[in-house]
Amino acid sequence: MADTPSLPDLQHWTWVLGRAQQIMMEQGQALLHARPDALAVAPGAIDLWAESMTLWQRVLDPEYDAEVRPNADKRFNGAEWREPVFEVIRQSYEMIGEHLLRGVDAVEGVSDKQRAQLRFATRGVLDAMSPTNFPLTNPQVIEKTIETGGANLLKGLEAMLADLARGQLTHTPQGAFAVGRTLATAPGKVVKRTPLYELIHYAPTTESVLATPLVIFPPWINRFYILDLTPEKSFVRWVVAQGVSVFMVSWKSADASMKDVTWDDYVAAQLDAIDTVRALLDMPSVHTIGYCVAGTTLAATLALRAARGQADTVASATFLTAQVDFSAAGDLQHFVDDDQLAMLAQLSPEGFLDGRYMATTFNLLRGRDLIWNYVTQKYLLGQDPVPFDLLHWNGDTTNLPAKWHLRYLTDLYRDNLLVQPGGIRIDGTPIDLTNVTTPSYVQAGREDHIAPAESVWKLTQAFAGPMKFVLAGSGHIAGVVNPPASGRYQYWTNPASAETFADFVAGAVETEGSWWPDWIDWVRAIDADTVTATGARQPGEGALPALGDAPGLYVLAR
Repeated sequence: MADTPSLPDLQHWTWVLGRAQQIMMEQGQALLHARPDALAVAPGAIDLWAESMTLWQRVLDPEYDAEVRPNADKRFNGAEWREPVFEVIRQSYEMIGEHLLRGVDAVEGVSDKQRAQLRFATRGVLDAMSPTNFPLTNPQVIEKTIETGGANLLKGLEAMLADLARGQLTHTPQGAFAVGRTLATAPGKVVKRTPLYELIHYAPTTESVLATPLVIFPPWINRFYILDLTPEKSFVRWVVAQGVSVFMVSWKSADASMKDVTWDDYVAAQLDAIDTVRALLDMPSVHTIGYCVAGTTLAATLALRAARGQADTVASATFLTAQVDFSAAGDLQHFVDDDQLAMLAQLSPEGFLDGRYMATTFNLLRGRDLIWNYVTQKYLLGQDPVPFDLLHWNGDTTNLPAKWHLRYLTDLYRDNLLVQPGGIRIDGTPIDLTNVTTPSYVQAGREDHIAPAESVWKLTQAFAGPMKFVLAGSGHIAGVVNPPASGRYQYWTNPASAETFADFVAGAVETEGSWWPDWIDWVRAIDADTVTATGARQPGEGALPALGDAPGLYVLAR
């Protein structure tokens, strides 16, 4: 690195690191002298001491023949990290991190859940303490600072202050996207508006459409346009082009007027949307899609319909990264305990939770990528983030009704009541998922960090009807939003019956590309009848007049 500072410029910081290593070596020697049996008593501490000795022997004696620790961490990919001083910093950080995690695994007297929480917290601390996150221990930041005369740090400071003013770390440049102009542009009309949702009817682009329409329920955590991003990524546009009458629910971001909204209200809204579309098009049933939390709610909606003898109003149900059994719900479970639930109540004095808290929670699940990567790139290197529609959507938060949120966390994540027959009542009716016979298509993301694939798989064991499970490449968002034209990722199916997720994976067949064509084939196999796209099939031309153009008002409300 041509313009790196001299070693004396970094002497203080390397002395601190060296002194820490020296203390550990001295402690190791004292321990062995006082307790010859220490190897059996504290193997972890001795291992750390021995590895520290090896590292420093290699640093002090370049001729020392010791194995170099390989670098598998992309944070340290730059050639600058191969220079001696920064190689020591990197390897010391990685070595200490490995020992801390092994120490968590060795802790006795804790439950598996507590150990998982400790590992999650330890990883979070280690990610935060990475030398890449500090200007004096990151050689790329040092080089950039010298090159720009510190302009990168000033620009980063401005970016940090702007994010602090918003109360949220941003991942895309301001103004790079605009809802209704560059995102959520599929043509359509709002045909119904309630205090909880707007119903959007999209304009057909084919002369005929499937007789059975499709109603999509997106999550109310974030905005509906994850399924209508840029035109080339829009699931809505693609489905419309396949000859389907598409309706989308756009949820209202919570405010003080929604302080009494509970899960029953969201189930009632799904029922209302289904019946509204059935009546508008004079059809006995609809196809449905529920994404994430809206998919969990759709499962409850189907169970309620089954309990009331109305199951035939839904022709099929598609679940995108949705869970009903939360016994293995992944890292989000670490945020559900009595203390944190009490804290959430304090954060919701007006009856709703600011969406920025949820955004932070989800970012913490991938803190290395969604927090500390941006700290380094934006705040230290002064780089502008690359415009990315998925991350713009990720930061476009919605507020959540506090009563609904608390019940969702306690009844589902903590107590796992939804899979217990009669464990939950909706509008006074006990529901039982085992009574659901609706044909279902269940999609999971192989790398999903919010709804792990193995947890989503459990939905296939909950219902009694025909079921197809598809494992898509990538995660919670990119695994869903994967248009065929992109040629990205892959998906797996298994025509054989599988009792467990491991069995499914063992016999799965991989198909390159998007799972969308597989899904539309599955829908057509249920009912391929078509009608002409006239009359009420055109937005606003039936019994429900247009209230305004898509994407509507609720998606724009802050």
